[in-house]
Parts: sequence; structure tokens; C-alpha cells
Amino acid sequence: MNPTTIQIVGAAIFAIAVLHTFSTKYFGYLAHSNARHAGIWHLLGEVEVVFGFWAMVMMVWMFSLEGKEVATHYLDTRNFTEPMFVFAIMVIAGSRPILDLAAALVAAVARLIPLDRNPATYFTLLCFVPLLGSLITEPAAMTLAALMLRDRYFGERASTRFKYATLGVLFVNISIGGVLTSYAAPPVLMVAGTWGWDSAYMLTHFGWKAALAVVVNALAVTLFFADELRRGRQDETTRRPSVPLPAILVHLLFLAGVVAFAHHPAVFMALFLFFMGFATAYPRHQDRLILREGLLVAFFLAGLIVLGGQQAWWLQPLLTGMDATAVYYGATALTAITDNAALTYLGSLVQGLSDEFKYALVAGAVTGGGLTIIANAPNPAGVSILKGRFRDEAVHPLGLFASALPPTLVAVLAFRLL
Repeated sequence: MNPTTIQIVGAAIFAIAVLHTFSTKYFGYLAHSNARHAGIWHLLGEVEVVFGFWAMVMMVWMFSLEGKEVATHYLDTRNFTEPMFVFAIMVIAGSRPILDLAAALVAAVARLIPLDRNPATYFTLLCFVPLLGSLITEPAAMTLAALMLRDRYFGERASTRFKYATLGVLFVNISIGGVLTSYAAPPVLMVAGTWGWDSAYMLTHFGWKAALAVVVNALAVTLFFADELRRGRQDETTRRPSVPLPAILVHLLFLAGVVAFAHHPAVFMALFLFFMGFATAYPRHQDRLILREGLLVAFFLAGLIVLGGQQAWWLQPLLTGMDATAVYYGATALTAITDNAALTYLGSLVQGLSDEFKYALVAGAVTGGGLTIIANAPNPAGVSILKGRFRDEAVHPLGLFASALPPTLVAVLAFRLL
């Protein structure tokens, strides 16, 4: 490896950004203890701001050292389709008509499960919705599951242990639940076209194993907290007029259109703007759109893309220097400190990889996708929606990591032994 100065500095700033994500609670403490500069400390305490902030630092450094032409060329060669897509899909999936329809589907599935109402609905949210992500994409599934969990189960009566355990299972199940098709999970999407993996291939090689792990994870956490779920009254949303069927159908068309054109930002952003117009025209069928949350998540992912572009010089040799078994566990571990889609994208650039190596790389990337906030693109969306129900309105990274370990081990067993 002969890294340039820019690459070395980029790697150092990336490492600082990763450490920053584990230190957001400290910045919250500074905000409360230093009123004069509370605003900037609050800003730096927002986990969604971390990578965007350090990406700005890197770009300022690049502008000053290399000049405008090099810096702007670097930004122009980054692909920001994913942040734009996640923003659009979050807002549409989080709209009232889509949520009401999803709630009706969840209730219908829950009635088929031989458990009390609260545990059955909880199990459905952690099992059915993540698997639904293989159709509507992982960011949409994360948005739906997080919003319904927040409103139904993350009330004041819920224990902190319950919240973290739920978050860990949700993140892992979303990460592995999107591999039943070739377009829903970002790490799969990065390699599907290059390696010729269609949805039939994904279902037969990955999907059934992931589905089994999702069911086991959801059932385990449901049974573990069965007493708390039975004792606690399920938080109900306020009774309100139902959304007319035509409005629901229009929202479904917008959602389907954005998913269908996920690789074409000019198309799906145009559809999103039409959606905003429709939502404005019929405010009686809407609650508050999650625009702020969506923008923060998009900012996070865009910063990760800018910083991640300087990490290939050490990541790619590290991955390609492993055998299939080592690359599985290596990808699982590396995913915790870098986006899993970035790992599989680097793998897609290498020629002559064996089928065993390809399987191990993708399986490892999705296995580790629930361990940290930055491991999988939908995770910041879940944190943005749910963090207000945690103590100090923050999700502690170590708490998330510890709670995600057991369901991650279940995924390891599914992908390595089945």
C-alpha cells in the first residue's frame, strides 16, 4: 500500500468520526454544563450530524491543501443516490396513510399468532416487517417498524433493557431481512448486477436462512419479555378518522414508484416532490411528515459516503487477503465500523473471486449490519425515530452493540451452518 497524504488524512478523520459516534453522550453533557455554547454542543451530540460534520472538516482540509479543482472533482465523483433515496422513502413510508395500512396488516398477521395480543403484535413488528423490507426496501421497513414500535411499546412503562433489546433485534433483523430479493438491501444491491445475482438466487442462497434467523430472533426476544409485554398496556394511538382508500392507494403508488426507480434520483425525487404536493393538498389525511428526521439521516449517510471514499486503500487489500471463512468474520467485524454496502462494493471491484468468497463477503456484511449505528444505511433512520424514548434522548452505542450481539450470533449460525 502506498497511500497518498489525502488518503492518510481521510482515514484519520474517519477514525475520529467513528470515535465521535461513541462520544455523543459526552457532548450532551457539555451542552448542559456550558450554556453559552450549548447550541454547538447539542449539534455535535446529534449522532446523525457526526459524519456530515467530519466530512466537512475533510473537505475544508482538501480545499486548502489540494485546491478547488481537486476537491470539487472528488465530490462530483461521489454517488449520493442512497442518501436521497433514504430521505424520500422515509418521509413517504412515515406518512399517516402508509402507517395506517401497515398497522392494519400487522394486526391481521398478529391475529394468526397463538399469543396474547401485545406479544403477538410485538413479534409481528420484529419479524413480518423486517421481512417485508425485501419488497419495500430496508429503509422503508425500518421507518415503519420504528414508528410503530415507538408509538405502541416505547412508552414510559417500558424498561431500558427492553428498549435496547428491541433495538438490537430490530437492527439485526432489518439487515438480514432484506436479502430475500436482489434490490432491497444496500450491500446486496452493490453486487447483484456485477455478479449476476437475481432475486431467485438471493432467496435460495440467502433468503430462507435469513428468514429463519429473523423468526428465531423475534420469537426469542418476545418470549424473554413476555411478562413485561403482558403486564404493560399497549400504547394506543389516538382515535382519529380513517384515511379514505383512494388516498391510501395514491400513497402506495408514490411508495412503489420511489422503490421502482431507486437508482434514478431524478425520477424518484420528482415523485417525492409530487408526493409533497399531494400531502399539502390533503393535510387532513396527514400527521407531521418526518422531514427533519429524514434530512438528518440523509446528512449522516452523505457524510459517510464522503469519508468512506478515502478508505478503499486499506479496506480492499484487507478483504482480498482473506480466505472465505476469514472474510465472513472479517466482514462482520468491519461492518461495525464502516457501512456494509461499502464493503461489498469494494468486493465487486475485484475480478476472479470464487463463489464461496462472494457468499461469505455478502453474508458477513449483512450479519454485522445491526451492531452499530453506522453498520447499515437504515440504522440511522431507526435511531432518529426512537432515540427520543431513551434516557437523555440518546442511544448509547455500547448498549446497542451489546443488545445486538445475541441476534447477530443467531445470524452467524444461520449463514454458516445451514
